[in-house]
Amino acid sequence: MADEKNDRFLRACRRQPVDTVPVWIMRQAGRYLPSYREVRKHVTFLELCRTPELAARVTLMPVEQLGVDAAILFSDILIPVEPMGIGLVFTDAGPSLDGAIRNRGDVDRLRVPTPEEDMPFVLQAVRLLRRELEGKVPLIGFAGAPLTLAAYMTEGGGSTHFTQLKRLLFADPAAAHALLDKITDTVAAYLAAQVAAGAEAVQLFDSWAGVLSPAHFDEFALPYVQRVVAAVRQAGEVPFIYFVNGIAGLLGRLRGCGADVIGFDWRVDIGEVRARLGDGVAVQGNLDPCVLLGPEALIDHEVERVLAAAGTAPGHIFNLGHGILPETPPEHARRLVEAVHRLGRRAAGQGGDGECGGQRA
Repeated sequence: MADEKNDRFLRACRRQPVDTVPVWIMRQAGRYLPSYREVRKHVTFLELCRTPELAARVTLMPVEQLGVDAAILFSDILIPVEPMGIGLVFTDAGPSLDGAIRNRGDVDRLRVPTPEEDMPFVLQAVRLLRRELEGKVPLIGFAGAPLTLAAYMTEGGGSTHFTQLKRLLFADPAAAHALLDKITDTVAAYLAAQVAAGAEAVQLFDSWAGVLSPAHFDEFALPYVQRVVAAVRQAGEVPFIYFVNGIAGLLGRLRGCGADVIGFDWRVDIGEVRARLGDGVAVQGNLDPCVLLGPEALIDHEVERVLAAAGTAPGHIFNLGHGILPETPPEHARRLVEAVHRLGRRAAGQGGDGECGGQRA
């Protein structure tokens, strides 16, 4: 990268000193941006994901308009399920999957796709973006975690109680493990291909890991995450971020997952998470996305609170505790980035205006 300012995200992932705390926002290229909505007037969501030039264009929007410290590839965690053999459409209500998995026969019909052949548009977008972003900010690639993709593939979409997922896990664990094996092979190859194409960091989204008990997380989630991490390590030495929604009951399990960075939701105190995880891992988070619906003064206050709780030890990437909401005013997202950069100088040990008292390592 061109200089330390443009490298601060990667440095923070590696727990190295930075000039100020870096920040990016999950779903930062999305419906809250008028420029994104203008693009979506002409294409469907899946068409946008499958068109490298358009995917690259919207990926760049928050970099140019907000000043975030990293770009994340515009795509969706469900992109691999189609080449695995499950139909996928997006409606106003969310994703809908045709051919939900119910038994071992359904699992056996699935295939493990080849990223270069079955999802070339993703890799083309990564290559385009690396050229566009060179000397600016790093590019993050991503995928859905095996357990989270299994949830969508068994439920046929979103869910509240995840009855179908848990029915398979508990009534036919052999079939569940066979499904998770195929998804893990798919995700590992998919992320490795993104790294080979130029992604400088990767994030694994485990949006539904928190629906499992700790014991079932140990059985049905953690081993598969560890396999994905190991496969990406072989593809290249890039930081690996593991985002877990509903992390509170799982903290004792995550130190051994292998990731460089643990991202998490807003329902836990970031200082307590750092204390539990120890010094060997960086953290990412964890502002409640709804704070950005409040007044700008509240944004500054809450940014300062998160920075104070995170402490001054290297290895904090500021982010929301989940994706930015479509109702968010774009100027509030810009205010968030500005506040983190301004107040984060003190949190990074660089001085500056703004007070972050009560700090903890």
